[in-house]
Amino acid sequence: MNTLGNLILLAILQGISEFLPISSSGHLVICEHLLDVHAPGESLEVVLHVGTMISIIAYYRKTIWQLLCGLFHWNREALLQVLYIGLSAIPAVFFYFLCKDKIDAFYENARSVGGFLIFAGVVLTLLRWIPIGKGHLNAGRAVLVGIAQAIAILPGVSRSGMTIAAARMSGVSPDHSAEFSFLMCLPLLAGGALLTLLGHTGGASGEALSETYPMWMLATAMAVSAIVGYIALSLLVRLLRGGRFWLFGVYCLVVGLLVCWRL
Repeated sequence: MNTLGNLILLAILQGISEFLPISSSGHLVICEHLLDVHAPGESLEVVLHVGTMISIIAYYRKTIWQLLCGLFHWNREALLQVLYIGLSAIPAVFFYFLCKDKIDAFYENARSVGGFLIFAGVVLTLLRWIPIGKGHLNAGRAVLVGIAQAIAILPGVSRSGMTIAAARMSGVSPDHSAEFSFLMCLPLLAGGALLTLLGHTGGASGEALSETYPMWMLATAMAVSAIVGYIALSLLVRLLRGGRFWLFGVYCLVVGLLVCWRL
């Protein structure tokens, strides 16, 4: 993966799969199994994740600015929002560190990914019959969404799909479900990128990002990931508002069944 075309393709895939509830990790495992391709190195993953972070910040810029201003003035609603984001991160952290070895094993088994895609498809399809709620977040709902995010560590289970579904099923409105789903992932994306970057550049055998790829290529990949991610995020929110989010569940069901049948 050392050409500009390959980097752009990976950036497009990252921008799409990070937001649409189709499970980027699950599709990657399936592609590796079918096409004998391999995931990009950690350096490139950092750059692509930064690109999708930029798209989230750009799309929710007004909300994030209001949140920061509210924190500066110790606004109660802003403080509660940060508390909810913190609560939502706890289940994923515990689940990952307690079950890391078992989770890694699932990434080696395409049939397991198919089963998880079917599970995610069922959950998303159920949204077809869930009434549109008008509620807001509270501590209990934040923990529930956090548990959904923890489950989404499994390959084949979409993080955005599970967290939005959990919020919707608990009565949160579509707009607030999507907003919280992506705001709550910003600290995780930033933390993961920082840890990977520190481990990559700080280790004895590590090498700088610019030594792996030219900086202009990395900048291009980041920009493409951000632009495609912004478009995908806009599409997802529109589908949520229109009550068509459940259609992604049908897609996951079909892909999961095909994987279990053919692999």
